[in-house]
Amino acid sequence: MMLLDEILDYNKKFVEEKGYEVYETDKFPNKRAVIFTCMDTRLVELLPKALNLHNGDVKMVKNAGAILNDPYDSTMKSILVAIHALQADEVFVIAHHGCGMNGFDTDSFVDLMKEKGIEQTAIDSLDKEPKEWLTGFNDVSANVEQSVRIIDNHPLLPEEVPVHGLIIDPATGKLDLVKKGY
Repeated sequence: MMLLDEILDYNKKFVEEKGYEVYETDKFPNKRAVIFTCMDTRLVELLPKALNLHNGDVKMVKNAGAILNDPYDSTMKSILVAIHALQADEVFVIAHHGCGMNGFDTDSFVDLMKEKGIEQTAIDSLDKEPKEWLTGFNDVSANVEQSVRIIDNHPLLPEEVPVHGLIIDPATGKLDLVKKGY
């Protein structure tokens, strides 16, 4: 059976048995916060458990590496929507130790795409050079500090909204404070 079929079969049963009822909430975060974090699979359940978060408590925004380089990308837009339209009044940037974006090699990544059938002409047709946007970082603390700085200095972020920076251990859930936004 293909993964999509497994998901659809499970979902049908989940809905029929009303498994969703324990997750019912509204669109506003109970703890009035938005978390920007990495998409790493190790954090899917660990991060909320390590922070004592439950369904409906926070808005969660994710990307590869919890990297924010552009104050006008979709990550920043999501953070601003959470604050202005959805009642979040704190921002947490939470990266993690052992991230695959730490030391990310853009050239090797482009080679990997080529191995998977992406033609050089497609790469040449991009509006940006891969090294301009397919980047990682070399220091997780510096990456968190950069993301916090971009969010904290955004002209559309209200002054009273604190922006915190943390690093989580994906094995234990232990948090290291990088920046306290209060």
